[in-house]
Amino acid sequence: MRTRIRLKALSNGRPRLSVFRSSKNIYAQVIDDAGGVTVAAASSLEGGKDAKAKGADKDAAARVGKLVAERAIEKGVKDVVFDRGGYIYHGRIKALADAAREAGLNF
Repeated sequence: MRTRIRLKALSNGRPRLSVFRSSKNIYAQVIDDAGGVTVAAASSLEGGKDAKAKGADKDAAARVGKLVAERAIEKGVKDVVFDRGGYIYHGRIKALADAAREAGLNF
């Protein structure tokens, strides 16, 4: 809650890029809190036919970051606030954030 209260004060109406990390997968979604809707979402479960695409390592996190950024830009969202969800900004969380920035999201 402390993180979300701070993000709400800093956001200036921007959607937030929220990250959830489990032991087996990683999930990310861009949420518009003003409207209460999810604008874009991606997860490591979307591996398709490639079995190696699934997982929770740094490579999977980078793929999820790139994918969620592409989907958000497609919907017209370029500026977001990064919600790390209480996780330390290191490892998989950092890989996801860096990939999203490289794909065009600003935060």
